[in-house]
Amino acid sequence: QVQLMESGGGLVQAGGSLRLSCTVSGNSFDINSMAWYRQASGKQRELVASISSGGSTAYAHSVKGRFTISRDNAKNTMYLQMNSVEPEDTAVYSCYAEGTKVVNVEGAKVKRDFWGQGTQVTVSS
Repeated sequence: QVQLMESGGGLVQAGGSLRLSCTVSGNSFDINSMAWYRQASGKQRELVASISSGGSTAYAHSVKGRFTISRDNAKNTMYLQMNSVEPEDTAVYSCYAEGTKVVNVEGAKVKRDFWGQGTQVTVSS
């Protein structure tokens, strides 16, 4: 199977920086796109940033220019560099990966979504 493990969360002051990491273990699926989501208390989960297998990125309007998503395929790790953080960035941050694998000789593929357990980021004002 595939497992995702986040690290790097914690308490940071407004205006500070934090870097989250998401390490992928297991090789039963090929990992395609990856993303960071967050969920603040009492709110719905929202997409923060995504990155394709080729490195194309996309960001939520609220974090554009402050956060940077990247991935190191050789290390099976995705990162989220968070700069100029704001109290509104306080949330549980979870990593997501889309996995695919070939299931028969004709090349048919199945897709599965994988999630990490999340890491808390708290920004103090």
